[in-house]
Amino acid sequence: MAVAAPHIRFEGVSVGYGERVVQRDLDFTIGRSEIFAIMGPSGCGKSTLMRGAVGLLKPLEGRVLYGEESFWDADLERQKILMQSFGVMYQGGALWSSMSLAENITLPLTEFVGLEDDHAYEVAMLKLAFVGLAGFEDYYPAEISGGMRKRAAIARAMALDPDTLFLDEPSAGLDPISSRLLDELVVHLRDSLGTTVVIVSHELYSILSICDNSVFLDTETSTMLASGNPRLLRDECENRRVRQFLTRGAA
Repeated sequence: MAVAAPHIRFEGVSVGYGERVVQRDLDFTIGRSEIFAIMGPSGCGKSTLMRGAVGLLKPLEGRVLYGEESFWDADLERQKILMQSFGVMYQGGALWSSMSLAENITLPLTEFVGLEDDHAYEVAMLKLAFVGLAGFEDYYPAEISGGMRKRAAIARAMALDPDTLFLDEPSAGLDPISSRLLDELVVHLRDSLGTTVVIVSHELYSILSICDNSVFLDTETSTMLASGNPRLLRDECENRRVRQFLTRGAA
């Protein structure tokens, strides 16, 4: 299998809040059109690291590069342009409860692109159809299931046609069938659009089923213990904690 071209690089990245360092000395690369897992036990800093990658939390040290461009070294206007090249699905979906699914998707289209309402609605219909929600445009988040809300949140993250999607715990709280359908959607996004997908997760089934590459963040040492294909890490990684995580403690 050909090695994916570098798309996002973390160079000496440390993240945290004030004097509290959550993860330190992170060095890894996400390839273009990969499905990449940021994995580790609860509380290890997966979501904190994602916030550093998408422009919500400046790293304490190091650089996050998109191609050859350092996001946090760019000026504010350039950062805004870079941020339009990726979409984010937050934990729980974070849809606006007072807006229909279509309105949730049209909001970034009218605010950031300036599309007219009718055109934005057409785009929203296409995005919802792509994630299997055709006909649900005028439903509100409370009127659909948890799995459907996650799909709608992905549709909103795709509103500006990003080349990278960040999905924070996309399968959390879903039943096994809904979780599997969401995994299939992620693979479809990558295969049909060439999208790079970064998944923050501790859900082993999804990680081992669909991810091409990964990094393992450790709670005890506050740094990464391994990176690579999660199936190879499960079978061959020399670090016991990584193998135990990927085998549910059986290693």
